[in-house]
Amino acid sequence: MDYESGALDSGIPGLPTTHATAPDASAVVRPGHRSSYAVQHTVTLDDPGYFSDGAPRSESATDRLPDGTFHTGDTHRYEFSVLLKDWQPYRSGDSESGDIIFQGKYSGGQPPAFYLMTKRNAVAFRSPQMNRQTTVVPDFRPYVDQWMNFRVDARWTTDRTGWFEVSVELPGQSAYQLMASYDDVATWQPSSPADHGYLKWGLYRPSESLANGDVPTRTVQHDDIRVLGLS
Repeated sequence: MDYESGALDSGIPGLPTTHATAPDASAVVRPGHRSSYAVQHTVTLDDPGYFSDGAPRSESATDRLPDGTFHTGDTHRYEFSVLLKDWQPYRSGDSESGDIIFQGKYSGGQPPAFYLMTKRNAVAFRSPQMNRQTTVVPDFRPYVDQWMNFRVDARWTTDRTGWFEVSVELPGQSAYQLMASYDDVATWQPSSPADHGYLKWGLYRPSESLANGDVPTRTVQHDDIRVLGLS
């Protein structure tokens, strides 16, 4: 999904976009990552126009795209580029809730298999089912309004032959750097039976509110979302 069509579905029929109704909840913007266009998602807390499926979020997804789903036995690489637009950094006294910017989800509205989130001034990879979390960008503040590249390699298994590897390429770097590796783990652990998994990108602010002191409005851009098969 490179958004070079200039449309929210990136020229791919059936690519689901946000259900948030605010006019700026999602948009195609210029420039993209080494290209003309990218997709932008915005969420303003405590405003129903930025609620999608009952939560403060605005996301796109591959749920209805066969080439964008994953199943047990698959070994995949997921790549995406992200830009934190005018991102207000964490300051002492702010809420410590995280903003989710990319997810591997199970079908049926279940908790995610993994996600990447901003937390304080870092980016972390988390697997809720394994209750494991690793910081993969210790400090993103030098890269606000710049494109960061992420790669997640995954082998999806119900036994302990699965793995996750998370790599990052920051501005000024010429190659991906491995930042997290979970080996010999069961990566497919939905809370109830699931037909498939899929990807979501955008902005999800699950535990945040103005009452908690969280930043009222956040905006994120994504580009070059890719799903590759690995042997």
